[in-house]
Amino acid sequence: MKFRDTFLLAFRTVKGNTLRTALTVAIIAFGIMALIGIITAIKAMNQKFTESFSSMGANAFTIRFKERNIRIGGGGNRDLTVTKKGKKEKKSNLGKLITKDEAEYFAGHYSFPGAVTSISVFGSGSSIISFADKKTSPNVMMFGGDEKYLDLNGYTLLSGRNLTLQEVRNGQNVCIVGYDVAKKFFNESADKAVGKTIRINNLPYLVLGVLESRGSTFGFSRDNMVIIGYRNLAKNFLGNNSTYVLAVKVGDINHMNEAMGEAEALFRGIRKNSITEESNFVLDKSDSMVERAMNSLGFLTISATVIGLITLIGAAIGLMNIMLVSVAERTKEVGLIKAIGGKSAVVKKQFLLEAVIISVLGALFGIILGILVGNSFAIVLSTGFVVPWGWVLYGILICSAVGLLAGLYPAIKAGRLNPIEALRYE
Repeated sequence: MKFRDTFLLAFRTVKGNTLRTALTVAIIAFGIMALIGIITAIKAMNQKFTESFSSMGANAFTIRFKERNIRIGGGGNRDLTVTKKGKKEKKSNLGKLITKDEAEYFAGHYSFPGAVTSISVFGSGSSIISFADKKTSPNVMMFGGDEKYLDLNGYTLLSGRNLTLQEVRNGQNVCIVGYDVAKKFFNESADKAVGKTIRINNLPYLVLGVLESRGSTFGFSRDNMVIIGYRNLAKNFLGNNSTYVLAVKVGDINHMNEAMGEAEALFRGIRKNSITEESNFVLDKSDSMVERAMNSLGFLTISATVIGLITLIGAAIGLMNIMLVSVAERTKEVGLIKAIGGKSAVVKKQFLLEAVIISVLGALFGIILGILVGNSFAIVLSTGFVVPWGWVLYGILICSAVGLLAGLYPAIKAGRLNPIEALRYE
């Protein structure tokens, strides 16, 4: 009997046992769906992290008083910070805030060829913006920056102009508003906000420009913000416990390491670090946040794999039992095949193919469901359609292996049946 004939016979048998096949396929599909679904969701999160935290580009880095961290699930010792070397250090070393004077000294004296520096500081996440008789909820984020802040952080103006060096130095009451803030007051004509005077926490500010919309990240709008000069922010809103951030953009990415080395050397002097003392600040590449975020999500991949494997082990046991029942039910059929000249190898092949067909069907349904479930999360994050092709291939291979292993013993048992006894079986 040719392989094609054996395959068609196996397929007809699988099709004929609809309920039994459907239950087994559903068990296998659930395991693959859990695996593919979580992997797809993680890839969607990776896209969003990359979009959110790599806006500065690969040729930029920041100087902060400590590393940015993403924690999923909370916990941990708050008195310790994990450094890039994996060592735990006391907060006294990495917890010294960067002052405005230190930031301005660095920006004025860092002279790496082709490099551009910017100073920024976070003001508040609960500001209220008002115009005429309208006002926002107390959830507008306020940032202080300089005339280079927009460029180094990937912002684009929808209308109006940027802050000038003179306006930043003089601490003038001027601002740039995010798209959501302008839309709150002027509906779809957000560009009309330019030239108007709004009030930030009851202080009057002239709107110089409106930013283009950047969407949201994990449900938080990146357009619900206002940017003012960092000196003005320090004068009107900041306390003594604020820290400044320095951003540096290098002209040539090939000189990134040299630029970071020179920046660290200069800032160590500004921070008065001795030769034997470790730096009490960190240099953070623009793409390192994505890497750390994805590392923190690694346990989800492990969890998905474990869930999928446990489910597939259960499915393999169930499939083996079903195939054994099938051997018992079709004993007379096997005897008839052997009586007309069919070989044991043909019988074994048929039962193996039945097990593999059921497993692959489970894999295909599980992959489709997993991709749909994972991309429903991608829709929430507003990312593109994601297909984890590598894991799709792994899923098919794993399920094929499950089918072969689960069908091996029943196939051998069927192949060993004595044709005379099998024909007499009732």
